[in-house]
Amino acid sequence: MAYTTNPKMPKLRARAVKMVRSGKSVSEVARYFGYTKGAVSKWCHKVPSFGVHEIPTKSSRPHHHPNELPSKIVDSIVAYKIKYKRCSEVIHQHLKNDGIFVSLNSVKRKLDDAGLIKKRSPWKRLHLSIERPLPINPGDLVIVDTIHLMVSEKKRIYVYTLIDVCSRWCYAWAVERISNKKSIEFLKRAQAEASFKFNCIQSDHGSEFSQHFSERIKMLHRHSRVRKPNDNSYLERFNRTLQEECLRKLRVNVKIFNRALPVYLNYYNDERLHMGINFQTPNQLLKCFQAIG
Repeated sequence: MAYTTNPKMPKLRARAVKMVRSGKSVSEVARYFGYTKGAVSKWCHKVPSFGVHEIPTKSSRPHHHPNELPSKIVDSIVAYKIKYKRCSEVIHQHLKNDGIFVSLNSVKRKLDDAGLIKKRSPWKRLHLSIERPLPINPGDLVIVDTIHLMVSEKKRIYVYTLIDVCSRWCYAWAVERISNKKSIEFLKRAQAEASFKFNCIQSDHGSEFSQHFSERIKMLHRHSRVRKPNDNSYLERFNRTLQEECLRKLRVNVKIFNRALPVYLNYYNDERLHMGINFQTPNQLLKCFQAIG
């Protein structure tokens, strides 16, 4: 931090130097501005012969500290981060295994100084999660997400996915870009295909499921809890199955995906037996609920 925050100081220093070079003595200039002769002399040594309009205020932070980490340890911290690309806690454990004992905060600070810590975007909004409803009936808890697939180094496409936790009924749709508008359209498409009403939607904190999405779907919207991967476990498993059994066999193209997805979804919902629902298909379970209701 700078030792002064006076915004007029840079111009004042330059003016004092100009007065000294115009013929005034250092003592006279120091007395005129109310500073010590040593301060005015330092200002004069900082300014080149051709002069400047301002002498900026530099930080008063010391260049060294008696308890600072040795450069060898700092290099080890940076090297482990570059090699493994893991979090600070993992880097800290690697140092312990090498017999280097430093605090976790020191590891985080040095990685931050080196610009190797990815910080949360100030524009990304986190939402407080409401209580997770119990999926007793179809539609009580419907989870939505997106799969990102690379077409090239600079281009990707997206696949919206949805699963009803109670019945395991699923739906998917490929798009070239994701947005709140596309998310709402995807939800309308899924609702039109489903034989039950969606009561509660759950999503992650992605920008495509922001406040704008929550306000326009006209149903309860719950965001998954941060650092709680089990909240989306059903859909994550479906995403993996969808990629292994369908998407990886196709060329990464939106039109090709949207031709293949309805065929696969019919198989998934009508023919594929699911261990989680007692070796039934999602549509078989839905018929059971309809018969009871």
